[in-house]
Amino acid sequence: MNEFLEILTHGRRFKAAVKELSVEELKSLAEKLEKIIVERDAEAKEEEALQAARIAKIEEIRQQMESVGLSVEDLGVVVAKPTKKRAPRPAKYQIEVDGEMVTWTGQGRMPTVFKNEVDNGRSMDDFLI
Repeated sequence: MNEFLEILTHGRRFKAAVKELSVEELKSLAEKLEKIIVERDAEAKEEEALQAARIAKIEEIRQQMESVGLSVEDLGVVVAKPTKKRAPRPAKYQIEVDGEMVTWTGQGRMPTVFKNEVDNGRSMDDFLI
């Protein structure tokens, strides 16, 4: 689809792509494109009207609160605190492969080197740190 958009939005490439079409086919294409444009424009205007109504309603509520002497803080709105990322888990198992230590926490998918050793009859207890 990305290639289609590149052709559609580039003048010379678009002209080359529609070179084989007749005038009637080009007019039909233009009508379909114009229909899409009108629909999108109507959707944008509708969204703009909804947003304006929303903003007006918010302003109306704010003025009502102000006339009664309330503020946003009085509503007890709590802003969520960002959660802290937990520290990585310590390694629980380790194995030496070709002079390199491979560690695993025991969580998630078992690394291939551990799986191969377990398949060959060794126990995970053999690799405990």
